[in-house]
Amino acid sequence: MTKRYNVMILGASYGSLLATKLAMAGHNVRLVCLPAEAETINAEGTRVRFPVKGREGFVEVNSLYLPGQISAATPGEVTAADYDLVGLAMQEPQYRASGVRELLSAVAKARVPAMSIMNMPPLAYLRRLPSLASGDLTRCYTDASVWADFDPSFITLCSPDPQAFRPPEERPNVLQVTLPTNFKVARLPSEETTAMLRNIQAGIEAARYDVDGEAVELPVKLKVHDSVFVPLAKWAMLLTGNYRCVQRNGPRSIQEAVHSNVGESRALYDWVCEVCVALGADPADLVPFEKYANAAKSLAKPSSAARALFAGAPNIERVDRLVQTAASQVGMSNAAVDETVSLVDARLELNRKAAA
Repeated sequence: MTKRYNVMILGASYGSLLATKLAMAGHNVRLVCLPAEAETINAEGTRVRFPVKGREGFVEVNSLYLPGQISAATPGEVTAADYDLVGLAMQEPQYRASGVRELLSAVAKARVPAMSIMNMPPLAYLRRLPSLASGDLTRCYTDASVWADFDPSFITLCSPDPQAFRPPEERPNVLQVTLPTNFKVARLPSEETTAMLRNIQAGIEAARYDVDGEAVELPVKLKVHDSVFVPLAKWAMLLTGNYRCVQRNGPRSIQEAVHSNVGESRALYDWVCEVCVALGADPADLVPFEKYANAAKSLAKPSSAARALFAGAPNIERVDRLVQTAASQVGMSNAAVDETVSLVDARLELNRKAAA
């Protein structure tokens, strides 16, 4: 039997997906979130719906019936040093919020290993990439100072490939998975902490969920990789799909962003992959365009970034700007990326003026 760990995850929306997989493997998880979310989760558990190949509809997993426990708390109710691992599942701008900032700093100072499932890589993680370690990436972040206390040796990144959303008509403890792919996480420099990730991987692989007396294997696994570049495979997906949902007058779906002109999408996707290779990635670390394009056919909603922008958000995660900046450090540029960055900049400026 694999060792059981105590895990804290900052963010209860997307974080509840990782929490469910951990609790299925017997680990105990504390989700850090808003008071109303915490109250609902502690009373009713979390409910995550998975599509399962060969089955109609979804399999709903209620955390109240899992071998590990999922509970929730506000930032001021937890102590970082009590945990073996911390998951980072909030949107990047949220880490500067009062209470969250202080908790993140406590995690860093306690040297608790941290594993991000954010689209936007924590700045401290990028310091593990020699080609980016000396560059100025701070302008890509809402508040880069929140990462200042981290030793890069204690932070790693997952490629957050699984797609999920909270159905707006449902309770805040419900999450529905739309693309059940895997979290691909880069190892940590320490053998001991990497062994913990591998133990977690093995437990998630072995876990099954009882559905009407049948032990069912559910999708979304954790895969540990030796290359620090593997999680950057998400960059091409984000730039080709998620951020190109942002149009001048409104959002479009990821499916439309990718498939309205497949030739343009392929060229952009391949260019972002070339940037990753120029930064040090092996082409084998990355995902072929065909695999992503096929997955994008089922993504019929605009990305969370696009939805937030057109709902008036004054800040969003800026992976578009990060890729543009990282590319410039290796002498590369792309007109389509520049256009996307300009569109996002313009919409954010409108939102900030409206909020002023």
